[in-house]
Amino acid sequence: MSASALPYRTHNHSACIRQALADARTLCRANNARLTPTREQVLELIWRSHKALGAYDLLAMLAEEGHRAAPPTVYRALDFLQRQGLVHRITSLNAFLGCTHAGEQHCGQFLICRNCRNVLELTAPEVALAVGQASADEAFVAEDTVVEVIGLCPACQLSGNHD
Repeated sequence: MSASALPYRTHNHSACIRQALADARTLCRANNARLTPTREQVLELIWRSHKALGAYDLLAMLAEEGHRAAPPTVYRALDFLQRQGLVHRITSLNAFLGCTHAGEQHCGQFLICRNCRNVLELTAPEVALAVGQASADEAFVAEDTVVEVIGLCPACQLSGNHD
């Protein structure tokens, strides 16, 4: 995968995938949750790309690899991975992204490129605190917070290949 296909900054993508899968195995073992081969394969496919992937994207990728899976199988795998804190659902795209903070309770914050659809999960505790404080100021108890910021990634800004 080329550096331009990665979200926003260069990193060792193979190490990124290996670490995500190792974290998933450790987390599932600690939670006494069964990371089946299909669930692990779905997670690996998600981590191969920094684009959020929908269930039918994953079905097509599984088929390319010779795995015959029906939509309910993929949806069950995604549900499991989400409950374990291994993936996030990107609501605006109706798709899923690997979680960079696997197993941790945190406010999901995402930069989503409207052109190439790469997604980067942010780590900005001050954003979570600000949302929590604003909620408390209104006597509202926030149970889950997801911040999706749509814009253009650096590569798409440079390419000029966008609307």
